[in-house]
Amino acid sequence: MCSKFKLLTILFFSTLNLFSQTFEIKGNVIDKQKKPIPFAHVTSLNDSLSVVCDVTGNFKITIDNMPTVLKASSVGFNSLELNISINDYNSPITFVLKENNDLLKEMVISGTLQLIDRKDSPIPIAVYSSQFLNSVPSPSLVEATNQITGLRPQLNCSVCNTGDIHINGMEGAYSMIVIDGMPIMGGLATVYGLQGIPTSLIDQVEVIKGPASTIYGSEAMAGLINVVTKNIDCVPKLSLDFNISSWGELQTSIIYKLIDKQRIKAFSSIDIFNYNNPIDNNGDGFTDLSLKNRYSIFNKFQFFNKNGANPLNLSIRYLNEDRWGGQMNFTDQDRGKSTSYGESILTNRVEASSFYQSSKLADFKWQNSFSFHDQKSWYGLVDYQAKQIIGFSQLTWHKSLGDKNNLLSGFALRYNSYNDNTPATKKADNWWLPGIFIQDNFKFSDNQKLLFGWRTDFHSKHGFINSPRINYQLDVTENSSLRIGYGNGFRVVNVFTEDHAALTGAREIIFLEELEPEKSKNLNINLSNSWNTENVKITVESSVFESRFSNKIIPDFLTNDNQIIYSNLSGYAVARGISSEIFLKMYKIPLKLSANATFLDVSNFEENNSGELIKSQQLLAEKYSIKWSANYWLEKLNLDVVYSATNYGPIRLPLLENDFRPEYSQPYTIHNIKVSKNFNNGWTTFLALRNFTNFTPPTYSILRSDDPFDQNINDPINNPNGYTFDASYMYASFQGINFVFGLSFVF
Repeated sequence: MCSKFKLLTILFFSTLNLFSQTFEIKGNVIDKQKKPIPFAHVTSLNDSLSVVCDVTGNFKITIDNMPTVLKASSVGFNSLELNISINDYNSPITFVLKENNDLLKEMVISGTLQLIDRKDSPIPIAVYSSQFLNSVPSPSLVEATNQITGLRPQLNCSVCNTGDIHINGMEGAYSMIVIDGMPIMGGLATVYGLQGIPTSLIDQVEVIKGPASTIYGSEAMAGLINVVTKNIDCVPKLSLDFNISSWGELQTSIIYKLIDKQRIKAFSSIDIFNYNNPIDNNGDGFTDLSLKNRYSIFNKFQFFNKNGANPLNLSIRYLNEDRWGGQMNFTDQDRGKSTSYGESILTNRVEASSFYQSSKLADFKWQNSFSFHDQKSWYGLVDYQAKQIIGFSQLTWHKSLGDKNNLLSGFALRYNSYNDNTPATKKADNWWLPGIFIQDNFKFSDNQKLLFGWRTDFHSKHGFINSPRINYQLDVTENSSLRIGYGNGFRVVNVFTEDHAALTGAREIIFLEELEPEKSKNLNINLSNSWNTENVKITVESSVFESRFSNKIIPDFLTNDNQIIYSNLSGYAVARGISSEIFLKMYKIPLKLSANATFLDVSNFEENNSGELIKSQQLLAEKYSIKWSANYWLEKLNLDVVYSATNYGPIRLPLLENDFRPEYSQPYTIHNIKVSKNFNNGWTTFLALRNFTNFTPPTYSILRSDDPFDQNINDPINNPNGYTFDASYMYASFQGINFVFGLSFVF
């Protein structure tokens, strides 16, 4: 009897312990080709617990109840549920996810300020993942956009290598760069801040080509680039990235999850870039690549209420950069002196943004951003000191009116303060820009949508500015959509914050008149198609577009070699073209192919003295671009091999009077290859060869590099044409072939 009682007691407490203990389940999430799916979500449906896989697709989840149902999901894949019994939890669980047949199934926010499927957006939006951006090792956002259709990183200076991003041939100042939907990167940052956004911080990039002023206001004439940073939930505990190039470029990125609790979540990112190895391969006496010391710190926070919902999102970023380029013997002591020519830029920048949606007022969203940009720079003897403050606040109201109408309205307020030490800026330029907007996404039927929007801004100096837009979407089939859009754009210009040519070289700046805001009208027709078979998945997207500008501000380099003359164009300007891109993914073999092409006509029509309109191609606008890439995965070796190339057609360049240099650049191609290996234990390494055909612009790109201060400009023997020192003849980097080795580790 005693033995039986002991046995029953043991069985009772064992059973009780079974039901009270926790169970740790380990496993991984992979695709059909057995490649890991990084940062996939695994959820216990019985416990409502969720974890995020690491970069190698591995996960670990602790649950209270068995049996249970685990669900694995990831963007671009069909979710999968598995029943887990008491006998399974000791063995690793493998989820094999199939790709979603809907090729456009991606969540975007850029077009409408609302999180929707890309396929359901009447505004065509292109989305590019961090993997795509890193197909060529790139230290920052500017270089990473080189493979994107219609985008071109433009170097604005052959000496200090500052740059911006052109959209469809239009200068970077015509494009708005937003971070997580917030307009932070305007003004000085357009030229001097974009290279401080490291690729390690980027989750995806959303691109809208064409005016987005109805939602975002000024500076969004050519298009919008929304940089979506890493999601806090998808950030590992610690990740380290280290890159080094054969030229001596060093980059280290660290991402660390600071807090992961019910009420507070946060991560911090630190990026350090260093290059202190002057190289002059072309023999012009100037550095081929500007030297840089740069570090940036980014912190992202989420504060939840007591129920763990309605987070307050807060982001803070600090950037510090010291860069210079110039003659090989240039040092810090030569800044602003005639002992040696150099262009040196010291940048300090602070950004902050917030987003909040109340649980009690769920239809309202409040967004804020602030940036402070302090720049101390020297361009030869020109001392340029500038400060800019941009503040932004926006309150939006979103309401679905039945099944047909999706209404969005809002009030926005923008403040800009700019001051510098140039003679043209006699006092600080301060202005306010309040605005109201409304848009309705109307659903005619299951396959027809119409989006109409209107925005009215009041500029404290230029008065009322209206920006309407209308977009129509017709889903011809389940995987084929036609989109037609029309919209207006406007832009308030500050030459010195946007045009590097106004500061570099030895030219005097002349303003013929008070510059009026630029305005544009844009028409875009987009057709997207997708096919999915047993052997291949294909996506094709094509666009035809035209933008017509009035009051466009054109720098005149030709009237006087010693001057740059600014005025509103007496006529009009157009940017028109056609683009197409195709993506292929093979199923039978692990191969991905992509190709895109853009053909452009970016021209100015200016009245001459007789009143006739004279056509000329815009400076620094390419006639075409062709880009392609191939990605092959060697399963047995766990190697990814990526080949990519970009080809740019003739680019019109600024010339001097009687200039011997050609007016247009020759077509050129940059080839790259990258081989990476994932060791499935958190370690990843790669070796890349950038520009392996060793293309560089001609040596004469910097004119009179031997006399940068024009001390011998009147020498009739050595300078019979009276050329002045000129560094504006620039379209590509002087950096030739270079190797890049990288290591990354995820804890």
